[in-house]
Amino acid sequence: MTSARFELIPAIDQLGGECVRLAQGNYDAATVYEADPAAAARRFAAHAVPRLHVVDLDGARAGRPQNGAAVRAIVRTAGAIPVQLGGGLRDLAAVEAAFEMGVDRVVLGTAALRDPALVRDAARKFPGRIAVGLDAVDGRVAVEGWTSTGEATVIEVARRFEDAGVAALVHTDIARDGMLTGPNLAASAELADSVSLPVIVSGGIACEDDLVAAARLAPRGIAGAIAGRALYTGALDLASALRRLASL
Repeated sequence: MTSARFELIPAIDQLGGECVRLAQGNYDAATVYEADPAAAARRFAAHAVPRLHVVDLDGARAGRPQNGAAVRAIVRTAGAIPVQLGGGLRDLAAVEAAFEMGVDRVVLGTAALRDPALVRDAARKFPGRIAVGLDAVDGRVAVEGWTSTGEATVIEVARRFEDAGVAALVHTDIARDGMLTGPNLAASAELADSVSLPVIVSGGIACEDDLVAAARLAPRGIAGAIAGRALYTGALDLASALRRLASL
């Protein structure tokens, strides 16, 4: 069954201690959906979700974690549901601190481009618990909270980590993120075709049909999709989406 290989992952993005969604990575276009991020975690944890995707947006911009207390509260609230965390994790000490807070998986984005040795070291030390975040603008990797774009393409960066032991690649098309216009499945599938690592789609999920389209790419290596704004606006009903995916 497709559903056994495909994860629907709710997102909790934190900015200034609140649960927000950005539009195309623009910090000045943040919409607050929950004053307490742990409340969002509690709502999602009431369903059989495979994991939660948590982003420290303050940390991504500052280059070091900023929302530790909120992350701990989310982990406590999530209970047995694994939490993956990204944002501002730029050295091994920050990665270790995240795991000490109870995080199950860490997503390294800027470090994948700026410090690939860190990704390799972390993946060696914590096998199966490191993911690489590939945030793209026109196919090129953006870093530092999406405030800077490098020259390397997503596929070039992904190939550097094929033998590093990372758990997955989280592929975000920034132009789609928070816009409810549908994910860039063509780009995510091209990435999945180019590497042997599982790819998680992020950015633009607007409805159940988007999730079904992503899930049908599971044979090509699409392992899941992260949903954010659609869950907060009600455009995507979590219980209904999980049922539909389970029926595939």
